[in-house]
Amino acid sequence: MIKFLLWCLLFFFCWPLALLALVLYPLVWLVLLPFRLVGIAVEGALELVAALIFLPVRLVRAI
Repeated sequence: MIKFLLWCLLFFFCWPLALLALVLYPLVWLVLLPFRLVGIAVEGALELVAALIFLPVRLVRAI
């Protein structure tokens, strides 16, 4: 909702820039999508490594 209100404010003050932002937003989102997917994969891999490192500690605590 805040993004929409900011866009309306931008449209009021500078409508060409607001229309350019409206057109470019989906393109920027598509360009950044692979980086988000890589970030999700790296986060999952790091969580797996952390789980493997902390596995002996969890096993000792369970005893």
